[in-house]
Formats: sequence, C-alpha cells, structure tokens
Amino acid sequence: MHPLFARASRLAFYAAASLAGGVLLAAALRLVAPQPWLAALALALPASLLYGFDVLSAWWVCRAYPLARGPRSIVAQLAAALVASGLWTAAVAVLAGALARVAGFGPGQTGTLRELGALFVIGVPVYLFSAVVHYLLLAAEASHAAERRALESQVSARDAELRALRAQLNPHFLFNSLNSINALVGADPEGARRMCERLGDFLRRTLALGAREAVSLSDELALVDRYLDIEQVRFGERLRVERHVDPGTLECRVPPLLLQPLVENAIKHGLAESLDGGALRLEARREGGRLVLAVENPVDAGGAARPGEGVGLEIVRRRLAALGSDLARLEVRRTDGRFRATLELPADGPGGAGGARG
Repeated sequence: MHPLFARASRLAFYAAASLAGGVLLAAALRLVAPQPWLAALALALPASLLYGFDVLSAWWVCRAYPLARGPRSIVAQLAAALVASGLWTAAVAVLAGALARVAGFGPGQTGTLRELGALFVIGVPVYLFSAVVHYLLLAAEASHAAERRALESQVSARDAELRALRAQLNPHFLFNSLNSINALVGADPEGARRMCERLGDFLRRTLALGAREAVSLSDELALVDRYLDIEQVRFGERLRVERHVDPGTLECRVPPLLLQPLVENAIKHGLAESLDGGALRLEARREGGRLVLAVENPVDAGGAARPGEGVGLEIVRRRLAALGSDLARLEVRRTDGRFRATLELPADGPGGAGGARG
C-alpha cells in the first residue's frame, strides 16, 4: 500500500495540496483559452485532484523499476508518464464536455482542444517529478530499513553477550562451591550435606531468575541470602552480614545475578583469607535517578592491594558495558583494610527514573 494512505491526516493534506495546485492550473487554462475564473476553476479543481492521485501510481512503477536497472527504469517512467497523462487528459475531456452541456462552462470547442493539449503537456513532467519524489522516498525507506536491521543486529548481539556472560556465572560459582564442599567432607560431613542441599536450592533459584531480563532488587537480595546461607555453613561465625537497605529500593529493577558475584568476590578474596573472618556489609540506596548498591568486606591489611580481582567482578563489568547505559558502572576501592565495590544503575521502578520492566 502507498504510504500516503497509511494515515488519514496525510491523505487529507495531500488532497488539500492538490486542490491548491488546481488554482494554478486554472490560471494556466485561462492563459491558453481566455474564460471566466469560475469556468476555469470548475474544470481545474477536480482535474488537479484527479491527477494528484493519478501520479501516485509512480510509487509502484518505481518499486518495479528501481534506478539500479538503469535505462530500463527511464524508459518505464517515460512510458508511464505518457500513459498517465493521456488517461488524465481523456478523463478531463469527459468532464469538460459534461460541464459544457450542464452549466455552459467552457471556452468553446477550439479553446477546449487547446486546454486538453496543454493538460497533456503539463501532465508528463508532473508525473516524472512525482517519480523522482517517489525514488527519493524509496531510498529513504531502504536507508531506514537498513538502520533498523543494524540496530536489531546490535540488540541481538548484546542480548547474546549478556546471556553468555550470565551463563559464565553458574560454572564459576559452582566451581568455588564444590571446592568448599570438598573441604567440608572430611571435617564436617553434616555441614557438607547441608551445603549441598542449599546449593541445589540456590541453583534452582538462579535458573528461574537468570532467564529474565530484569528482576526486582528484593528478588536479587533474596538470591544473595540463599548464597550467604551456603557460605554460612562453611564459615560459621566467621561470616557476619550487615544490611543497610533502603526499603524504597526494593522494587527497583536490576539485571539478574548482578549483585551475587560481588558478594561472592567479597567472600572469596576477603573473608576467606582472614583468619577471624569479618563483617560483610550490603548497602542499597537511591541517589536521584540512580540506584547505588555497595558490597564491602575486610581484607588483609598487610596484603598486596588487588582492586578488581576476580572473575566475578570482570563479568559484572562486561555485563554493564553490554547494557549500554551511561548510568551503569562499577567502582572498586580499597582503603583502611576494607574493600568496597560500588554498583550504580538507573533507578528503574516505582519512584525511580523510569524505564522498561523485564
């Protein structure tokens, strides 16, 4: 279907423009065959409206004969212009005869023949001009389609990358958990059994959340709690958790499995290396249109500083980069025997910056 017919407003504007062109056509007819304005307008206005829709046929000719076909396209357009102008002239001849019989309008037979000849001559270049406009429209349409395909390809590639990065989390976490279970088997068989049960519950939960584009922060924190339950079996009293979560953040939407790797990194590279363990601090708050999440853990004050260490942190960084948001970033900092990872995201959700829910 011609794009002009896609919207009634476009069609109405085009019809009005065609009628405005009829005024110019009436002036041209009065020059060819002197006659009153009323007579000229009575013929020119319907004639102009008719040809305005007649030249829209160039849309289909342009699609059938694109410019890439070279001379064939030019010949096809010239032939279409002659046919369209001829049919238009014939239709106007019928209209002129009807006006002469019913209302007595018209300059006489000789003048009418001159008018029809002028209409045929005018009709050919007008049709060719319409063809040029339609070629431009088709070129713009092709350009937009190419841009849309490129954007869809980029989105598909980004989604594939995000899925691949999320898929890396479970093997990475599972490897660490199995090492922990292996360490408990000999010293604490009951603890190893409980850890296996909680690990199974955690993995079932990650499968449910990992398939979604976004989850609420409350769901993400619930997943973190399940992970901490697993590690609690291993560390016992050495692992303490401090939560400072603003209730207004719980409905914010976040990518799934984004906070858990930060907690895992804090335990593996912080608490696990400390004989006395320590407190793992979780924070969540709003700052304007941003959601700020922080994970802080103690580190060996005498050890070498290794900011950003760990596969989990690298995966989080790459996932944030794939999201393509200027408001999404991860910062890590080590000061005074504490390691802090701060995650900033758009505060999507009730009261936040808005955005699509996954």
